[in-house]
Amino acid sequence: MLTKKQKKQLIEELADKINHQSSLVFTDFKGLKVGEISDLRKQLREVNAEYAVAKKTLIKLALEKAGKDDIDISHFQGSIALALGYDDPIMPIKIVNRFSKEHKTLDILGGIMKSKLLLADEVKELALIPSKDELLAKLVGSLKSPISGLVNVLEGNIRNLISIFKQISES
Repeated sequence: MLTKKQKKQLIEELADKINHQSSLVFTDFKGLKVGEISDLRKQLREVNAEYAVAKKTLIKLALEKAGKDDIDISHFQGSIALALGYDDPIMPIKIVNRFSKEHKTLDILGGIMKSKLLLADEVKELALIPSKDELLAKLVGSLKSPISGLVNVLEGNIRNLISIFKQISES
């Protein structure tokens, strides 16, 4: 049981984390084993995100303290935890979505992005968006393609010229 001082400190920490997040996913983690939660936390840490477990009332107070009074989590059922992403807003959502598919006991309840409450279906749709790194790789590929084509065309002319010189020297 937490003391009032510990609860107040937890609310302060959660409010600070909520203020600095780029995306947040609410999950129901009931039925997950401690090892599975540790695995999820490890995966999230790799993309500068974290997984925090707290009572619903403390989360609600932290949301209010963070200035997100309009976000109502009272309709969420079960034990609530937060996956908070700080850099890339999509990667934590992708990780939680993939983890929920592998572990059926983890349910996505909703989320927050840019101070807007998202439904569970909206969070799952966001998980389908390519990550920042994937988009940058596609951009580089798109920029490289015309240049590669130009190089191939220019090399083709040189190959043809060399082929002509070779035929002349053989005859």
